[in-house]
Amino acid sequence: MGRSVLVTGGNRGIGRAIAEAFVIAGDDVAVTYRSGEPPSDVVGVRCDVTVADQVESAFAEVEAAHGPVEVLVANAGITRDTLLLRMSEDDWSAVIDTNLTGAFRVAKRATRGMLRQRRGRLIFISSVVGLLGSAGQVNYAASKAGLVGMARSLARELGSRGITANVVAPGFVETDMTAELPEEKQAEYRAAIPLGRPTTAAEVAGVVRWLASEEAASITGALIPVDGGLGMGH
Repeated sequence: MGRSVLVTGGNRGIGRAIAEAFVIAGDDVAVTYRSGEPPSDVVGVRCDVTVADQVESAFAEVEAAHGPVEVLVANAGITRDTLLLRMSEDDWSAVIDTNLTGAFRVAKRATRGMLRQRRGRLIFISSVVGLLGSAGQVNYAASKAGLVGMARSLARELGSRGITANVVAPGFVETDMTAELPEEKQAEYRAAIPLGRPTTAAEVAGVVRWLASEEAASITGALIPVDGGLGMGH
């Protein structure tokens, strides 16, 4: 029998690729989404991770379908890019609440079932921007860097209960979100990638799936870049 897997923000881009990778592996997969449509081969649950009641309802629906979540991939994220002096309080708060506090909310809720089972995998999707920094992305970089501290603290807190917590940091991946970046910023990233090409969503998904596998059972508190060498040394 497959495990119960939940991917937040799993209806498009990297999240969708991750969800599909777990489906192929034979797991029972659910995704949260705010808009659009989820993949047809997963349980789709409409949920805004910034709303605690919606998170609770989403987990109840997933548990009814697949049982307690055994693998959580905290992927839901947004951007509101602008230079610091133009960044509003709402631009800052919206990104932090979705990308960082949203990950806290779903991790806290998932851990409830994992502690009872004495096993579980928490995987947080960060970004190379959280390591390198990026002009015009102060809010996004702060939220993604915060995931590293969160995961490593959880690794220490929950390790004795058989629960691992790790971070995957994609680099420049061609998705709807990166397509919104200015063309000069996209060209800048491509020029800085040692492999000379963007990372694919499927490549990120493969690393996430591996972290949830038995082969990675002894890995916790790790930060794994999947970025073609873009963030090397950070």
